Amino acid sequence: MYFPGIEAFLAIVRTESISKAAEWLHLSQATVSYRLKTLEQEMGGLLVERRKGAAKIHLTPKGENFFSIAERWEALWRETQILQASGSQLSLAISAAESISHFVLPPVYSLLNQHTPPIRLQIRTQHTQEAFDSIERREMDVAFVVREIVSPSVTVKPFFTEEMVLLRLAVPERQAGATVEMGELAAEHEVFINWNREFQFRHDQWWDPLCPSRVHLDTAGLITTFLKDARQWTIVPASIGEHMMRIGDFVLQKLSAPVPPRICYKVTHKFPNQALHDTLRILDNYLQDIFGIQ
Repeated sequence: MYFPGIEAFLAIVRTESISKAAEWLHLSQATVSYRLKTLEQEMGGLLVERRKGAAKIHLTPKGENFFSIAERWEALWRETQILQASGSQLSLAISAAESISHFVLPPVYSLLNQHTPPIRLQIRTQHTQEAFDSIERREMDVAFVVREIVSPSVTVKPFFTEEMVLLRLAVPERQAGATVEMGELAAEHEVFINWNREFQFRHDQWWDPLCPSRVHLDTAGLITTFLKDARQWTIVPASIGEHMMRIGDFVLQKLSAPVPPRICYKVTHKFPNQALHDTLRILDNYLQDIFGIQ
């Protein structure tokens, strides 16, 4: 792939102008235009529409489809430059679901960051499907996700299991660790996060899934924004509940009916690059120390 053309294409998209792209890249407009044309010839079609007098450029459908691919090429090129500059330095690219990255993995990150010799870390927040795709394409070295996806090219292993707990505002009559009956929790006062399919299935057996006044979130980071009323409640993994107790006036309690625990999985390529063996072994040792996995 013609990288100078990719660089020119991305600069044109980001500045919305060939002339501004030329200024950004410290090149002449003719050079930028030539690089774009060369890339388009390689791609077999126009990526950018040429409209005389237009204030901003517009991408063709092919250009719109190519944009995300070009960004990945750029990221890989930068990684290559860093690798060349760092020589044989250990490196590890980690993809993780937001709730795992923020509330489960910080002790692991800390150990990796303090490791000697130093490990160059890249950490990216991705949804499960994105994470699996990144491992399959070898863009990331290891992923930590909240559900399994069958793929012939990856290895998936559980690395951490935690119970689900009830999180509410702390008030005098609420005792930490007490068991709460499901019927005491009104659906209209729930702050709901769908942690996984098993949780959703069991949850909908107890509470009306179509309750119109329920707050639906897709990130645990917003829980403290919405959990303001003593009547409100939410079900969270224990790691998140413990974090919320440290930063706010909350109480953790148990539910009277069993809730499926949340299982977190480690994903690696079935045939990892030889250069990753030492780094993945270091990671596995830290996971063993913290979570007790084999």
